[in-house]
Amino acid sequence: VQLQASGGGLVQAGGSLRLSCAASGGTFSGFAMGWFRQAPGKEREFVAAISRSGGTTRYDDSVKGRFSISRDNAKNTVYLQMNTLKPEDTAVYYCAMGASRYADYAEYKYDYWGQGTLVTVSS
Repeated sequence: VQLQASGGGLVQAGGSLRLSCAASGGTFSGFAMGWFRQAPGKEREFVAAISRSGGTTRYDDSVKGRFSISRDNAKNTVYLQMNTLKPEDTAVYYCAMGASRYADYAEYKYDYWGQGTLVTVSS
């Protein structure tokens, strides 16, 4: 399985970005998907997750109401729509794929990881 994340970049505070993560080499619809991020000097943290069917989503409190995770199983792609971005959202964002059917927040639930895409939010 390979995951390719894209869509990162530089944006001003209050702006929006949409991240994409394309999967190949596996049965995409059989896996839950998650987004995690790692800010400079900090540990990687959970951002959002979506169940295999897309029927259940979960968000960290810090992004709830601003970010939205979705998936298109026909395109083997998961998205993270990020609105009202803040400087504290600056991080490398990683997509991950896990065999659980649920939208899990725990890193150990995910088996495959993408290479990360950098999001920088300027104040």
